[in-house]
Amino acid sequence: MSTGVQRAPERAAGKAAVATMVLIVLVALALRPPFTAVAPLLERIQQDLGVSNTFGGVLTTLPVVCLGVFAFVAPVLRQRFGDEKVVVGCLVVLVVGNSLRALGSTWTLLAGTVVVGAAIAVANVALPGLIKRDFPDNIPVITAVYTVCLTLGGAFAASIVVPVGNALGSAWQAPLGVLAIPVLVALVISAFVLRRGSGAPPQPSRPGALWRTPLAWQVTAFMGLQSAMAYVVFGWLPTMLQGRGMSAGLAGLALGIQAAVQSAGSLAVPVLCRRFRDQRPISTTLAVCIALGFTGILVGPVAAVWPSVILLGIAQGASFGLALTVIGLRSPDSDTAAALSGMAQGGGYLIAATGPLLIGLLHDLAGNWTAPLVLLLACCTAWLISGLLACRHRQVPSVQQGGALRA
Repeated sequence: MSTGVQRAPERAAGKAAVATMVLIVLVALALRPPFTAVAPLLERIQQDLGVSNTFGGVLTTLPVVCLGVFAFVAPVLRQRFGDEKVVVGCLVVLVVGNSLRALGSTWTLLAGTVVVGAAIAVANVALPGLIKRDFPDNIPVITAVYTVCLTLGGAFAASIVVPVGNALGSAWQAPLGVLAIPVLVALVISAFVLRRGSGAPPQPSRPGALWRTPLAWQVTAFMGLQSAMAYVVFGWLPTMLQGRGMSAGLAGLALGIQAAVQSAGSLAVPVLCRRFRDQRPISTTLAVCIALGFTGILVGPVAAVWPSVILLGIAQGASFGLALTVIGLRSPDSDTAAALSGMAQGGGYLIAATGPLLIGLLHDLAGNWTAPLVLLLACCTAWLISGLLACRHRQVPSVQQGGALRA
């Protein structure tokens, strides 16, 4: 009799963990396509709407700004509604935003971009809290699954939007609208599995306490600097490669390959975290690899360009996975993980938004890629230093009432 009583909670916990895992995978697959689908369609959008390159720059920078601004709202929402409801609510908002962008006018395109940016920002922050709550002993592994799904969803969307537009006879409206369909499917399935989730209510907390914690700021810098370098690649890698004599088509292929091999880097994170209780050797190695990747692409021998693209992709995939993993590892509980995620991703993506703009400005002023490379190497150095601080085996104070610092 006592055996049966002991096993029932284990079965419930198992079902809750499976439900959470399904929710994480479905949401992760839906988060990147609204962003990655725009770049392949950008020229068509500009021609159809008759807008300038400046508008194109705004359209590609606006989502990153939204990721930073709306991330600060997420801890408040999860305190009020709970983790699962917030994440599923983000899918609803994502469907609305994708549909808005498909209406075809300049203003609905911008408004829809803000809406999808808000939904993705809040989901980005809430998911690390879910992972910490339901998988406290497997944070690197579950985070790796999450980041791989993010990467694959974004890469798949970027590869199909142009063929979908050609098949449907639509320059860009239909391809962007079609992105709402998989989100709707994810919403239906997620709403079903939500009934089986653990639904553990967040505890009363004070997330503002983290703003007085040096370690939280170090994690924020770690997240922000890697994001800045990642968005430089998203926005400028094809142009960099064309400057080395590569054709536009081949440069676009290189960007796709670079994005695809990020999955390999993400999968390496849990293996590395198991070997190193202290993540500083991992972050230091990745900083060096990213610096070598940028150097090889911009000033290395022509024969080194493709190896450098692959090296950069693997290192950046691992760095993104490590940054998300560090948020969970530096947090003593799920409420703190969500609060730290909000701070790190909010501040981090605001930092990231400046990266592509500064690289473009330096390139215009210098007329070459030497000055941008110097900035990128400085960014790598700063990220290495922030990693030495953020990746120590320590935790921030709990944001729950009465929380204390944990070693």
